[in-house]
Parts: sequence; structure tokens; C-alpha cells
Amino acid sequence: MSHNNSGTLLGHPKGLFLLFGTELWERFSYYAMRAILVLYLTDKTIDGGLGWTTQEALSLYGIYTSLVYFTPLIGGWIADNFLGQRRSIIIGGVLMAIGQFTLALPHSVVDPHAVKAFYVGLTFLIIGNGLFKPNISTMVGDLYEEGDNRRDGAFTIFYMGINIGSLLAGVIAGTASAVYGWKAGFLCAGFGMLFSLLIQLFFAQRYLGNIGTVPAAVRDAAKNASGKKEPLTKVERDRLKVIMVMCTFVIVFWAGFEQAGGLMNIYSQEYTNRMIGSFEVPAAWFQSLNPFFIIICAPILASLWVKMGKKEPNSPVKFALAMFSLALGFACMIGAALEQGGDMTVKTSMLWLIGAYFFHTIGELCLSPIGLSMVTKLAPLRLASLMMGAWFGANAIANYIAGEIGSRIGEAGPLAIFSGIAITAVIAGVLLLLLSNTLINWMHGAESSNDDEHVEVKTAEA
Repeated sequence: MSHNNSGTLLGHPKGLFLLFGTELWERFSYYAMRAILVLYLTDKTIDGGLGWTTQEALSLYGIYTSLVYFTPLIGGWIADNFLGQRRSIIIGGVLMAIGQFTLALPHSVVDPHAVKAFYVGLTFLIIGNGLFKPNISTMVGDLYEEGDNRRDGAFTIFYMGINIGSLLAGVIAGTASAVYGWKAGFLCAGFGMLFSLLIQLFFAQRYLGNIGTVPAAVRDAAKNASGKKEPLTKVERDRLKVIMVMCTFVIVFWAGFEQAGGLMNIYSQEYTNRMIGSFEVPAAWFQSLNPFFIIICAPILASLWVKMGKKEPNSPVKFALAMFSLALGFACMIGAALEQGGDMTVKTSMLWLIGAYFFHTIGELCLSPIGLSMVTKLAPLRLASLMMGAWFGANAIANYIAGEIGSRIGEAGPLAIFSGIAITAVIAGVLLLLLSNTLINWMHGAESSNDDEHVEVKTAEA
């Protein structure tokens, strides 16, 4: 594969920052919509909302987010075999922009079909996202040769882009919808998507060269002596098993974590004392805590992994740390529920929510960028975008489960739900620690930890 040597920035290829920018604005678009979706659905119709019940809204939220993470499986397969990654990203981006602008159409234009137009907009977003999401992450991996130890760091930087987009989204879309009504929030999301497309259209050729232009299956077949697709080797099969096992744990993590957009969003709206003096903090702003903590903590963790050198924990251990952090976050929410003491009229301190988001963020940084990086290390070339899609497929299942858990809040009560998630996370973390050696063996040196493998990688690089 010929790499494009347009120079480096902060020790990484400049192409990383192009992909960082494309993803930043696409995520801005997604999170702008996510921050206001449930609030828009449940708002009274006289205030421009759709007047749904909390349960209906959380149920739809669960279905929507799970589809958003499920379609990358199909989009990854299409890119690997037919379109190539670059073309998939452009087509996906155009469809998503159409979707956001459809959501932003004023009720005066779409009534009496407001709900139908809303579903049409969501459908465009879901299909477009399927083509966009798996391919941008795979291209980040393509910037690095095998065995390049900058890869985990690159994904952590890329991850910051996602979260700068997310941080801006909660504040900008939250403020726009508070001042100008819900449709203004959706409009912000549409403009974000346009920015993302323009960055990709104007700069990709210069900074990415030919990365992502040829479908992976075609590139892979060209490398084989037979010029055709070969069956998977034992090493490839073992590595795919690792991805599948890790996906199972990812489901547990995100099912808890994703309470942020649903249940914790409503908790901050209804049960949290959001007053600072005479100023009431808008509920949508809490959605920006997670990306805010990521932007602060990501560089610290990225440099910590490098500093640890050979002592750096392997992926399964980092995943276990993520589970324990998730449990700590829900311990904070248990604190909030105990402060209420079963009286739903009591408003709890904001500090509980801030603490929960902080620990969830540390967990996310030990799991999400590490997982993306791991998939690009382990997946065979011809399945690269497909396996990235499978990784997001685990998020899909998790989002659906999260919506189901969240909509039970009325029956079970917050305390039962928060403590249930915390206990499950601890059990999952312990299981991961027990399994970690087996998983490392199945990786066959993709995460070389001993000196022989370091030497192997070095000679391969030379």
C-alpha cells in the first residue's frame, strides 16, 4: 500500500488530522441531535415538541441508536467489497446531511405529517451513518504499518476529535434549541454534517493519497499468489475469536454507559438541583461533561500508556479497568438515589452526576479507542471495515438493551437499576482478568509484549 508522505504533525501522519476533522464535525452532527432528541420527543406540543411519554421516547431512542450502530456492519461490507472507504464516506455524509435538514424542517412545512417527516429524517441518518462510521475508523488504522506502536495513541487522538465534536454539540445545539426552539438545534446538526463533508472533499486527496480508494477485498486478493480470496488461516481465525469475545464485554459496558443520553439525561432534567446561584444549568449541558473529561484525560492516558513502555497493560486488562470505572460511576448514581431516599420530589446534588460522568469517561478511554485500535490490529485486511462494523454492532445491541433498561425506571426505581448495572460491571471486569492470558495467546503477537515479538516486529519494520 503506498502511503502518502505529506509529512507529519505531532509525530503522526497529517492524514490523521484530516480524518480527525472529518469525524469531529460528523460527531458534532450526531451528538447535537442526540442531546435534544429525547427532550424534543417528550416536550409538550405547544412548545414545539411531539408530546410523547418518557417511555415511548426512551424506547425510540434505544431503537434509533441501536440501528445507528448496526448499519455499519452492512456499510463496512459494502466498502470492503465494492465502494472502497473514501467513496462510502462521501455518500454516507450526503445522506446524513439530508437527514438532519429533514429533521430541521419547521412544523409549518411538514404538518400534518410531522411524525412521518421525523421518521424519514431518522432513516436517512441511519443509512448514511452505516456507510460513514466503520470506514473512517479503518482508514485511521491504514495510516500505520503493522507493528507501529503509535497506533493506540493515534486512536486516542482521533477519539479526542470525536469528543470535541460532542462537546461543542451539547452546548451549541442545547443553547440553540433553548433560545430558538428545537428545530434550530437540528439545523445546527445539519450544518455540522456539511462541514464534515467539505473537509473530506477538499483535502482527502492531498493528505490521504490513495488510502481508502481501492476496496480492501480487491487489495487483499492482489497480494495473494493466486490473485483470489484465500480462506482464513488459523492465526486469523484466532484473532477473530478475540474480537468476538471482546465484543461481548463491550455490550455490557455500553449498556451501562449509554444510560447517559437516556436515563441520566432525564435524571438531570427532573431529579437534579441544577441551580448555581440564580442560574439554572440546562439539562442538555450535562451531555457535554463526558467529552469535556475526555479532552482533558485522553492526552494524559495516551502519554501514560507510552511512558509505561513494556509495563503497559494489554487490551483485556484495559477493558477490565473500564468495567471497574463504570461500576464506580454507578456507585455515584447510587449515592444520588440514596440522597433521594425513595422520595422522587427530592432534588439531588449535581456533584453525583458529575462524578458519575467522570468515572464513566475514564472507563470509556480504557475501552473505546483501545478497542478501535485492537480491531485494526487483529482484523484480516479483506474484513477490516466489516469487523469494524461488527465492533459497532456490539454497540448496537448495547444501545438497544440500554433503552430497555432505562424505560424500566418507573417500575424498578433508580436505586435498583443503578446498583444492578454496577454489580454486573464488576463481575464482567473480574471475568476479563481471568480470561486475559488466553486472549493474548489468541492474538498471536498482534500486541507484542515480550522481547522476541518486539524483535520480530522491529525486523519486519526494517
